[in-house]
Amino acid sequence: MVLCGCPDEATAAQIAAALVAERLAACVNRLSGIRSTYHWRGELRDEAEVLLLIKTTTPLYAAVELRLRALHPYDLPEIIALPVVQGSDPYLAWLGAGCRAPNPDDSRTIPT
Repeated sequence: MVLCGCPDEATAAQIAAALVAERLAACVNRLSGIRSTYHWRGELRDEAEVLLLIKTTTPLYAAVELRLRALHPYDLPEIIALPVVQGSDPYLAWLGAGCRAPNPDDSRTIPT
């Protein structure tokens, strides 16, 4: 599971669609209504965000991170992976079947 905060619904929807279409994730949930409080460049910020819950596999993490960095508008996007320690066997099998390693010959999958 990879978490990624986005500035708005349009950005979140675009990133979610790209990750699923490119089979880097089996599913991406978009949680609207999130507020993030943080320091950025010496200033205390409080911003609305949309949190992505990206369901992928461990072997695809590096490709997901690379793709998020290419698609995300933030200078420093939140990209945090959390381990899934247990889950329903049928769901985890579906998740694994929904993801595949990117084709190195496909420049749309992994930006150069």
